[in-house]
Amino acid sequence: MNSTARRRAMDALKRQRAPAPAGPLFAVEEDDAEFEHDTLDKVSVLFPLPLPEPFDYRAATSLGIEPGMHVIAPIGSRLVRGVVWDVQRNNPAAANLKAIEEVLPGPPVPEISRIFVDWAAKYLVRPPGDLIRMVVRSPEALFPPPTYTVLAPTGETPPKLTEARTRVLEEAAKEQVNAAELSRRAETSSAVVKGLVDCGALVKLEISEDPPYPAPDLSRTGKDLSDIQLAAAEEVCASVRAGGFHVALLDGVTGSGKTEVYLEAVAEALKLEPDAQVLVLLPEIALTQAAMGRFKARFGVTPVEWHSAIPQKARRRAWREITAGRARLIVGARSALFLPYKNLKLIVIDEEHDSSYKQEEGVIYQARDLAVARAKLGECMVILASATPSLETLVNAQLGRYAHVKLAARHGVAELPDVELVDLKEAPPEKGKWLSPKLVRGAAEALLRGEQSLFYMNRRGYAPLTLCRACGHRMKSPETESWLVEHKYSGRLVCHLTGFSMPKPKACPECLTPDSFTSIGPGVERIEEEVREHFPEARIEIFSSDTTPNGDAVRDLVARMENNEIDILIGTQIVAKGHNFPNLTFVGVVDADLGLKGGDLRAGERTFQLVSQVAGRAGRHEKKGRALIQTYAPHEPVMQALAAQDRDAFFAAEIAEREAAGMPPYGRLAAVIVSAPNEQLANEASKTMGEKAPIVEGLDLWGPAPAPLSVIRGMHRRRFLIRANRGVDVSAFLAAWASRVKLHSAVRVQIDVDPYSFL
Repeated sequence: MNSTARRRAMDALKRQRAPAPAGPLFAVEEDDAEFEHDTLDKVSVLFPLPLPEPFDYRAATSLGIEPGMHVIAPIGSRLVRGVVWDVQRNNPAAANLKAIEEVLPGPPVPEISRIFVDWAAKYLVRPPGDLIRMVVRSPEALFPPPTYTVLAPTGETPPKLTEARTRVLEEAAKEQVNAAELSRRAETSSAVVKGLVDCGALVKLEISEDPPYPAPDLSRTGKDLSDIQLAAAEEVCASVRAGGFHVALLDGVTGSGKTEVYLEAVAEALKLEPDAQVLVLLPEIALTQAAMGRFKARFGVTPVEWHSAIPQKARRRAWREITAGRARLIVGARSALFLPYKNLKLIVIDEEHDSSYKQEEGVIYQARDLAVARAKLGECMVILASATPSLETLVNAQLGRYAHVKLAARHGVAELPDVELVDLKEAPPEKGKWLSPKLVRGAAEALLRGEQSLFYMNRRGYAPLTLCRACGHRMKSPETESWLVEHKYSGRLVCHLTGFSMPKPKACPECLTPDSFTSIGPGVERIEEEVREHFPEARIEIFSSDTTPNGDAVRDLVARMENNEIDILIGTQIVAKGHNFPNLTFVGVVDADLGLKGGDLRAGERTFQLVSQVAGRAGRHEKKGRALIQTYAPHEPVMQALAAQDRDAFFAAEIAEREAAGMPPYGRLAAVIVSAPNEQLANEASKTMGEKAPIVEGLDLWGPAPAPLSVIRGMHRRRFLIRANRGVDVSAFLAAWASRVKLHSAVRVQIDVDPYSFL
C-alpha cells in the first residue's frame, strides 16, 4: 500500500473534521509517461462544502472512475473528500485540469441519491454541496471496518493436556474472547494460552467491529387486527405490492392502532425483494427510542437507528450497511431521509403533522415534503400517519392526490376521552396559582381510583420571564432579544434559543437591588411545585427535554409510567407524541391558549393538533378517559372544536380561510431573513435586497420588517415574506433574486422555503 497516498487521504479527511480510519485506499499515481499511453476523463466532483456546483478534474480512463465514487481532490492548497458527480470519457480538455489525488474505497453514492441532492438543492435554493454533506455523514464508513482478534477452539487435543490448559479450553468453548481476557477467565498465564495457539488447539479469528445487522424475520406475524384495521392494512399493502410512487394518508384517531397497520405495510415492502429497504421517520429522538420495542416484537430484530444521539461507531456501521443495502429496516429522525439507500421501497412518516419535521437551522427543509419528493424520484411508496393530519396532507387526500385510509375508532374496547373546556374567567385558579379547582379535582378523583394523571404545560423550566420588582428590568440572553427562563432546580437562567446559561443573580444588574427578582408565568417546574402542594403524598415527575436528555432517560421514565410507579406526570409536548400509558385516565391542559399567541399562520392548526394529541393520551385501554382544557378563550373555533372533538368541522373552516387568502396549501410561502452585526447594516442590506427583487405576476413580497426576534447572537434580523400562487416557481424567483444582489461580507441571507416559524 502506498504510504504517501494513505497520508494524503488521512490529511484530507482530518481537514473535514472527520476521523481518518485505517484501511486500504487506491492511489492515483500519474506522470507524463502514463498520459502518453492512456486517455483522460473529465471528472466532475461535488464537495460537501457550500459551493454552487461540482468542480472538474482529470483522471486516467484506466482508473475506471464512475459517478457516485468517493475521491480526494485539491481545492486550492487543500485536499478535500468529494463525490464524483459526472464523468466525461476521453475528453481532451481534461489535460489542462488538476488531477484527482485519490480514489477512496467504499460503495458509491447511488444515482437516486445524486438526483435527490440536485432536486433538493434547487428547491431549497441551497448550494448542492450543503446537501451532499448530509448524505456522506460518516466518511470513515468508506473504509473496511476495524477488526479485533479472538481465540476459538479448533477441536484438536493438545499434546500435553494440563489442568491449566483444560481450563483455558473450557473457557474458550463458552465464548470467543481475546488472549488476555481468556487467560484472566481461566486464571492462568498468557504463556499457557500462547502455547495452545502454537500447538493448534486454539485458532485466531479476526472479527469485524461492524458486523452486518441481523435480517428482519418476515415469517413473524403482527398483533391481531380488528376488521377496520385489517381493511386499512390491506389497502396500504396493495399499494406496496403495486409498486411505483404512491402516497397514502393513514388517518386514525388516537389509539386506533395506526402503528400496527403500517407495520403490515413495512413487512409487505420487505418481502418484495431480498434487498428492499424501508425507512420509518419519527419526529423526535425520544420516540425513536420508545418505538424500538414495537418493531423488535414485530420483526424479531431491532431496527437500524439514525439520529443525532447515536455514537460515532454506530453511525459508521449504520451508514456502511445502509449504503451497501444490507440494512433493511431503518428508524430515524428527519436527517435519515438523506442517507444513500440502495433500494428504498417504502417511507413511513409517523405523526406526519409534527412541526419537528421542519429543520430550522443549517439547511432548512421540511422532511415530510422532501420525503414525498424523494419517493417520487425513486418510484417508491409513502405512508403519512397521523390522528391530526396537516392541512397540506389533508387537502391532498381530499383532492385525490393521496389515498385516504381511515381508522375512525379506537382499537378494542377503548373509547375516546370526554373533553371539557374550563373557562378561566369563570373558574379561575387561586391568586398566584395556575391550576383551576376543576383540574385539581380531576386529578384527585383519578388518584382515588388508583389511576394516573397528566398535566400538560408546553414550557420548560420554572418561569418564562424573570423581572426585577424594583426597576422592571427583564433578564435577556446577551446579544439576543430572547428572555431568560428560570430553572429553579438548577438555580440558573437559561436561553432556550441560544443555549446561554448563567446563575440567577443575587441582585438586579440594572439597579443593583438585592433579592428583587420575581418569576412571571408558569413552566413545568412551577406546575410541579403547585401539584406537590395539592398532593404531597403522590409520586410526581416531570417529562421534558431537561429531565430526559437522552434515550435511556426517556425509556426509564416511560417504563416507570407504564409500571404505575408515577401517579402524576407533568410534561411538555414530548409527552404527546406516541406514548401509550394504560393506566392514564385524566389529562389536564394547563394553558391551551399558549400556542395561539404570536399571529402564526398555523397557530390554530397546531394548537388543535397538539392539544388533541395530549388529550388522546387518556383512556387508551379499558378505562374511560377524561380531559380538561383550561382557556381564557372558550369561544374560539379551535377550542369549540376540541370540546366537540369535531376535527372535520375545524379543518373545514381552516381550509376555507386558507383558500380565501391564497395561503398554503392553496398558495406558497417563502421567507428571506437578512442578518447583520449592527442595525444600520441590517437596514441597508435589507433595503438593497428589496430594491433588487424581481417583479413576478401572482407573487406578493412583504417587507422588509424587523423580525419578532430582531436580535439573535448579536445579529440584527430583517424579514421578507413571499406569498405566491400555486403556479409560481418560488424557488426560481428566490434564486434569481439572490443572484442580483451583492451584499457586505458581514451580511448573512437565509432562505426558508415553506416557512413554519415566523420569528
